[in-house]
Amino acid sequence: MLCAGIVGLPNVGKSTLFNALTQSRKALAANYRFCTIEPNQGVVTVPDERLDVLAKISKTQKIIPSVFEFVDIAGLVKGASQGEGLGNQFLGHIREVDAIVQVVRCFENSDIEHVMDTVDPIRDIEIINTELILADLDSVQKRRLRQQKIAKGGDKKAQAELALLDRVEVHLNDGKHAFTMEVTPEEAAIRKGLFLLTAKPTLFACNVSEDDLAHPENNSWVRKVRDYAATHLGTRVVVVSAEIESELMTLPPEERAEYLAGLGVENGAETGAGTLIREAYTLLGLRSYLTTGEKETRAWTIRAGDKAPVAAGVIHSDFEKSFISAETTAYDDLIACGSFVRCRELGKTRTEGKEYVVQDGDIMEFKTFL
Repeated sequence: MLCAGIVGLPNVGKSTLFNALTQSRKALAANYRFCTIEPNQGVVTVPDERLDVLAKISKTQKIIPSVFEFVDIAGLVKGASQGEGLGNQFLGHIREVDAIVQVVRCFENSDIEHVMDTVDPIRDIEIINTELILADLDSVQKRRLRQQKIAKGGDKKAQAELALLDRVEVHLNDGKHAFTMEVTPEEAAIRKGLFLLTAKPTLFACNVSEDDLAHPENNSWVRKVRDYAATHLGTRVVVVSAEIESELMTLPPEERAEYLAGLGVENGAETGAGTLIREAYTLLGLRSYLTTGEKETRAWTIRAGDKAPVAAGVIHSDFEKSFISAETTAYDDLIACGSFVRCRELGKTRTEGKEYVVQDGDIMEFKTFL
């Protein structure tokens, strides 16, 4: 199962947010540095209102959403790449995740200690990014020493890797993340094998106070983080209040929308945690196709770009081997037509073959030799 690591400086709300995302109390959330040492892991369900709609159409009571994993990682401090704080542990735990959710504090509260004494999310981001880049530069240099010996013997793969390592080093020395570097498909495969920290896709979670949740754009720190994310990494930002999410966790689902509406949050049915889960799912390169019937309505997790036989294999490995075709209806087409029968009448339900690339929200029924 793919996982996203929650990363940030100490006391920015990582553990509180992790508990809210996973609907648990696994992570100790306390007002002191390094209250998290060993990473906490938790499986989250991906909010998907399409499943409720399909369940009503199919008159089924059982709904099974997509899932993936979050990992709450110990807070980083300046100098982590040289072992400061829990640096070596921190960097090792990041190396094991597939994507990074970087939590930054965008609120003032004199009762909550900040490791840098003042609130400045851009400074905090740059501390973390610098430590990740320094760790990667060290990895690149060590890797180069190993590959140089092999390349001298004429090994083409080692020579190709050395050429990429030279480019990566220049990119990192410019203060850029490895995942922002343009590479060919062949180079991308080599880069993946380098296990670089900055090659992991990243998004930012702005942790705001209750007062800023309804109108986050009024928060100057949020605006600065959005601008930084767009110009430096080309990535997305989610606004969330870890404190409010923690309170929502104690309420029955039917009361959460009312609570958010009371805070002035539009579309109170959607929480910041829900948005963050969906964004992290997409960041991991995951997509969902749907199946529905009398027994259950379910979201199946695939990778972006997977073809129909691979999608069938998620249900059962034998389905991939014996795949014939897939009866496919786009979710939006179903809603527009009102029923599967009408979709067929209008030609919106298609028979797709082995080369079809499955799209997020496709409703599928597979035909196999079995």
